Amino acid sequence: MTELLVVKQYIKLFYSKFEIYIIPFLKFLLALVSLLQINSRLGYMAAIDRLPVVLVVALMCSFMPANFTVIMSALFILLHLYAFSLECVIVIGAAFLLMFLLYFRFSPKDTAVVVLTPICFLLKIPYVIPISMGLIGTPASAVSVACGVITYYMIHFVNENVSVLSGMTEEQLAARFKIVVDGILNNKEMIVVIAAFAVTLVLVYLIRRLSIDYAWTIAMAAGAFVNVMVILIGDLMFDTNVSLPGVIVGTVFSFLLTAVLQFFVFHVDYSRTEKVQFEDDEYYYYVKAVPKVTLARPEKKVKQIAGQRKKNAHETSGHSRNNV
Repeated sequence: MTELLVVKQYIKLFYSKFEIYIIPFLKFLLALVSLLQINSRLGYMAAIDRLPVVLVVALMCSFMPANFTVIMSALFILLHLYAFSLECVIVIGAAFLLMFLLYFRFSPKDTAVVVLTPICFLLKIPYVIPISMGLIGTPASAVSVACGVITYYMIHFVNENVSVLSGMTEEQLAARFKIVVDGILNNKEMIVVIAAFAVTLVLVYLIRRLSIDYAWTIAMAAGAFVNVMVILIGDLMFDTNVSLPGVIVGTVFSFLLTAVLQFFVFHVDYSRTEKVQFEDDEYYYYVKAVPKVTLARPEKKVKQIAGQRKKNAHETSGHSRNNV
């Protein structure tokens, strides 16, 4: 554990020293992964499905405000859908507009969540998002998580129905609209996942704010359990055909990832907890103080050899006599 604390201390020092370079690089990396994922999943417009274009846009995102990455990701999706189906552009564009209004109203600072959620779905670990945001976010972060979930399922719907939509003629315009609208609004699996993530996030948030020992660990365990149970109940009620072993394995792996997050964000020593009571003219105060687990910064030690020091002194005196 001591070695891990030393590594953590060095990482924090490195980040604080080079923060001005690290933040733009992370924004560039996030935008790059997001745009590459969109191009790989859709890729209907050849003009933007090229690596130089993606690199230029990602470089722009690294120097722009964080929400610029969300806007460019949505723009890439709409451009690809425009080259594929006008009906998809209209329906999904309206969905994006509604999500942007909710997102910028309730949780405009959760940019990484909106972009990372679809990526985590592709990595089969989407359950890390609600548990993590319950630990470091607020209940309003459920809006950002829901936006990310909806974005993933809209892209997934288009991929699953490419042959159906492309095979319909222009005379079947109303039928194509109906398929797109029904496929998005009546997606029972998406609704179950949104509900599970919202319940998990709020539960983790409420437990980790309790004044009890190991509140964060209890919150993570409870969130992981509730996430599995809500998805299982939703599957039984709506027959979503989710893979229960996949949900369990993904949740366990997500729990381990959030444990790493806890180590860097909230690592305390409950064995040295202190409870303090004091008062002023109007109130009594009861304070519970839990110290953080930190290590003192190691100091560099310079070892001098006596013989070498005498030799240097002798050479110095010799040079002085020569100069005289």
